[in-house]
Amino acid sequence: MPSLLYSTNLQSPDVDLKGALLQGQAPDKGLYMPREIPRILLDEIIGFRDKSYPEIAFAVLRRYTQGLIPDEELMRLCTECYNYIVPIERVYGRSFLMRLDQGPTASFKDFAARMMARMMRYFLAQEGGELVILTATSGDTGSAVAHAFHNVDRISMVVLFPIKEVSDRQRKQMTTLGGNVTVIGVDGQFDDCQALVKRAFTDPELGRIRFSSANSINIGRLLPQAVYYLYAWAKLQENDEAAVISVPSGNFGDICGGLIARRMGLPVDRFVIATNANDEFPKFVATGKYEKVVPSRVCISNAMNVGHPSNLPRFVALYGGVMDEQGKVSKQPDFAAMRRDIYAVSIDDAGTRQAIKEAWQKYKTMLEPHGAVGWAGLVRYLESLNTRPLDPSPLAISIETAHPAKFPEEIQRLLGVDPPLPPSLAGLDAKPEHYEKGPNDYGWFSDFLKRKFPRG
Repeated sequence: MPSLLYSTNLQSPDVDLKGALLQGQAPDKGLYMPREIPRILLDEIIGFRDKSYPEIAFAVLRRYTQGLIPDEELMRLCTECYNYIVPIERVYGRSFLMRLDQGPTASFKDFAARMMARMMRYFLAQEGGELVILTATSGDTGSAVAHAFHNVDRISMVVLFPIKEVSDRQRKQMTTLGGNVTVIGVDGQFDDCQALVKRAFTDPELGRIRFSSANSINIGRLLPQAVYYLYAWAKLQENDEAAVISVPSGNFGDICGGLIARRMGLPVDRFVIATNANDEFPKFVATGKYEKVVPSRVCISNAMNVGHPSNLPRFVALYGGVMDEQGKVSKQPDFAAMRRDIYAVSIDDAGTRQAIKEAWQKYKTMLEPHGAVGWAGLVRYLESLNTRPLDPSPLAISIETAHPAKFPEEIQRLLGVDPPLPPSLAGLDAKPEHYEKGPNDYGWFSDFLKRKFPRG
């Protein structure tokens, strides 16, 4: 039988992965989560060491797709999706950097967006019909999902981004595509873009349009993200040792993927959850009281400029609590377990820039602002251990979520060198752009959607 998923708001019926994927958000405005998270035995995870990334992705994802996607088709999709390298580089000692920036848009979002697009295409081909994907982006999500869904049959895409808060190259990766991809620059912040998208999902006046989401509110984004945590540990593990993994976090989809991997069997001693100056989560963990950061603070790690992470209800649910989409907690999570499992830290722009400079000067490791937040968080955690010189350092893995070439001005200013341009960004600056500009106004956005999709 297919695995079932429930809504974090607990007011919608369970659905299978197909239903959750095509709906995006539950009817009660909650987020879908697996009713049961399947386990992978440690021996099988250790055996991933000798497997390719597509083979590991197949082994993990088939736990959720059984009865919905035949194994041979899923293996074909994994091979098609993950046709690029996933480098893990030693920075020093037993501390490593996993670079998730080698995909077609040089961002970790490629890992989830490409698989989600192919799963959606498979399900739509089975049942017919058309779908409109609404997505808000603070940086890399928009380009990754736009590329993943570009010219996919039966799917149209609308991407909203804060017009003043993305880098030129992040914007151009979205605005140079055309075809079935429509891009809107909003005069506001990411949280505003996200609120417009969420409201459209539940607007009865737009009910004739079949919407879904490619944001990490869609469970189809989270499940593929669980794979690379298992991949990294399997490639680096010695003597079955649990790892410390640092995750730069904004909307909390990536870390929820990591927590799902942990529940599946990933040996993790501690997750370091590193935010930028938007410090609502570290304060939540420390005090047990949740307060949004409104408006969100603008930082150089722009994709993490999130004052109210959409995925926080999933995080809370994994620890036995209940939080709604507005951030209201009706059942407290197990804070004691949460504090054992995670180390939450906020890194401001000064700390981010310092991490970029020190990693380059000490180790010739080039970080971009988001990966630098993760690395700085890991450094702080390791320093907090007060490890004696004779104690072995733990296996530590930090996540680099975007290619430094996406932020050339910042890298040049800090390091005095130009980051090498990956093939995926070559020629991008010369391509013509096409995008709409709109106010932070739901009436305007609703009217735009009605005009764009008059037949539903």
